[in-house]
Amino acid sequence: MLASIIQVTKTVKEIAILSCDYNISTDELKSVRVYWQKDNEMVLAVIFGKVQVWPKYENRTFTDITNNLSIVILALRLSDNGTYTCVIQKNDQGYFRLEHLTSVMLLVRANFPVPTITDLGNPALNIRKINCSTSGGFPEPHLSWLENGAAVNAINTTVFQDPETELYTISSELDFNVTNNHSFVCLVKYGDLTVSQTFKWQTPPKPEVSFPNQSLIRTIIPVSVTGIFVVIAALITCRRCPPRRPAARRQRKKNEDSMEMERISPIYRGSAESSG
Repeated sequence: MLASIIQVTKTVKEIAILSCDYNISTDELKSVRVYWQKDNEMVLAVIFGKVQVWPKYENRTFTDITNNLSIVILALRLSDNGTYTCVIQKNDQGYFRLEHLTSVMLLVRANFPVPTITDLGNPALNIRKINCSTSGGFPEPHLSWLENGAAVNAINTTVFQDPETELYTISSELDFNVTNNHSFVCLVKYGDLTVSQTFKWQTPPKPEVSFPNQSLIRTIIPVSVTGIFVVIAALITCRRCPPRRPAARRQRKKNEDSMEMERISPIYRGSAESSG
């Protein structure tokens, strides 16, 4: 009799091959009994060459006689975790004695995908909220937020296990001040495995003050100075010029002179006639 312990690690929905580590011919198989059991429940049996599969493993479990009497389990479930034992009994003069015993520990994992970090916007002035989540893994996960290797306080961390698949979903939120630069790590640990995601925040740059084009300034300033000098010169010239009467005033003066001549003209005419 040989005793051995083997460990096989697989993930959900994969195929597991568990070896009994015992080689036997097809003819010898008719004189032995092969039992595969998990903990205290039967999985599969080969008695006098005939195979029987128990209901829980039916349609997804079979034996590979040519490969050390291995059993093959398809579409692994979390419930398949456990220790499987292969027992071989050989006929010895009408009695079946224990010929071989092998134990195989099957570890079924469900790996969490890399977490997703979602920006949830600004719940308050200068405050931003982000969410980290991942699902479909096993065993129960633990989530933590880190910045520069130090833990950061999270809010609204929830863990949910699906009652049918036994797979977990985990989610957590984090608030931070947007006036500083940040580099956060969302770390999810399950068993001896971890997955993580990084979120970086850069403070938005301050708006730049717009100044006029320097070449435009160099053009405008000389033109403006020249215009000022022109206006000043014009004012000085106008002050030196004799005041001009408006056209209406000149016309009014002309009319008044004409009327005065008309008034005194008969006197001159009378004097002219007497002298004639």
